Amino acid sequence: MILSYHPYFHGHRFRLCAGRDPDSKDRKLMREASAVLLPPGRLPALYEEAMKHCGLVFPNYSSRYSYPGKIGDIQLFREKNLPHPGTHAFNSLKECPSDYWQTIDYPVIIKHSAGGEGRLVYLAHTPDEAMDVLSDFKGMEKEGFYGFLVQEFVDAGHSTLRVVVMHTCLYSYWRVQPDPGKIKHNLAQGGIVDHESDQRVQARGRELVRQLRACSGINLAGIDVLFDHSISNEPRPLLLEVNYFFAFEGLGGLDGYHELLKKAVKDWLLDKGLPLPPKDFGPD
Repeated sequence: MILSYHPYFHGHRFRLCAGRDPDSKDRKLMREASAVLLPPGRLPALYEEAMKHCGLVFPNYSSRYSYPGKIGDIQLFREKNLPHPGTHAFNSLKECPSDYWQTIDYPVIIKHSAGGEGRLVYLAHTPDEAMDVLSDFKGMEKEGFYGFLVQEFVDAGHSTLRVVVMHTCLYSYWRVQPDPGKIKHNLAQGGIVDHESDQRVQARGRELVRQLRACSGINLAGIDVLFDHSISNEPRPLLLEVNYFFAFEGLGGLDGYHELLKKAVKDWLLDKGLPLPPKDFGPD
């Protein structure tokens, strides 16, 4: 029996877990289930219960909860010895040494851990510019939002590669910023999608993400990859961050995303030797 909590899949049994913790009925169904399909939201209690009582869960969110947020992404890349921009991570302003900003090389990218879709990402050329950013972060800490990254500025050529992992399939496209005065390539910040350019370079980015997938178990996420153009004529791929909740425009919108997700879930179930729910995939 396939137990689904995902609103797009019926499974053999369907349950909603929005706005509540799993209860005794959920736990009973999980023990009876061969596999559990999870919804896209951040529901650590549901994932924990599904792993405890069933053990076979899609997506695999172990890295999501073991390495939370942007700081967790960097910890994951470091532990797996995978290339990424040089980064200093701080859990709070108090953790950052007072002389730190006079000892680093500029320019740097400063990111608050609470940001997303290019929000709360800043370019600082001097210590004074960094102090202006930190004054905003100080106000955020008063509201309970902590943690930030300081990363080396990478000459990425005004584009970032988004690689979407869906079970064993990887789909890639460039997010290109047409405004040379902007450092953010996110679609929400004016970036545009380009599927066709630099196919050989895209393949190198996908290979790096394939290595991340193999050592982390990540099987549903949007991974951002930068290519450093400053070192040689062969740009070097660097892992930037993992997005477990990501935009769908580069995958053909919501309908296109759902079709790819349906394929991923079907292939995952078949790979596990499990029956396909007929309401989702038709009769066997």
